[in-house]
Amino acid sequence: MASSSSIASSSSPPLSLHNVFVYGSLLADEVVHVLLNRLPPSSHASLNGYHRFSIKGRVYPAILPVESKKVTGKVLMGITDPELVVLDTFEDVEYLRRTVEISLIDSSETLLADTYVWGNQDDPDLYGDWDFEEWKRLHMKDFLAMTKGFMEELEQPESKTRVATYESFFQKESRQSIAYTEDVQHQKAADLCAASHAVAG
Repeated sequence: MASSSSIASSSSPPLSLHNVFVYGSLLADEVVHVLLNRLPPSSHASLNGYHRFSIKGRVYPAILPVESKKVTGKVLMGITDPELVVLDTFEDVEYLRRTVEISLIDSSETLLADTYVWGNQDDPDLYGDWDFEEWKRLHMKDFLAMTKGFMEELEQPESKTRVATYESFFQKESRQSIAYTEDVQHQKAADLCAASHAVAG
């Protein structure tokens, strides 16, 4: 006779796992770890027929279908259904999750993966290219802090969307940066005024 544990396991629905192709902020292990509380297995991969754009007013990129273009990134493997929900929530209404065929860079293997495509194909705010290394150097620290704030918001009964969290965080950072710049400018003006008085005296 089969044990109760074996019956329970055989009657349980199979665990659904997903491949997710990432190409922007999720290329950073630190961001992925904040969102998923782990680092899933990953492999370098590319997506043909798409282009990675910069977005005016945003520090993260967007991809859209563009003939003869290619996006390099990596595929996160073994993503669970609950983790996919977190990623869906993080990408928010700006992106649409689509199934695409990607190529593993370390081999000739192709596989299907989910990825997040920009929702507005005619967005006038899309331009040029997006560079991960530049993002790491200029924006990753603040983006990581924003991501931690987003995850804390998810624990609240009425949490803000990721877009709202992003905008409020970076507007605050921008105001602080402007205030700092103004303080520096005022101090320089005061120093210059004091120096001119000293010369005049």
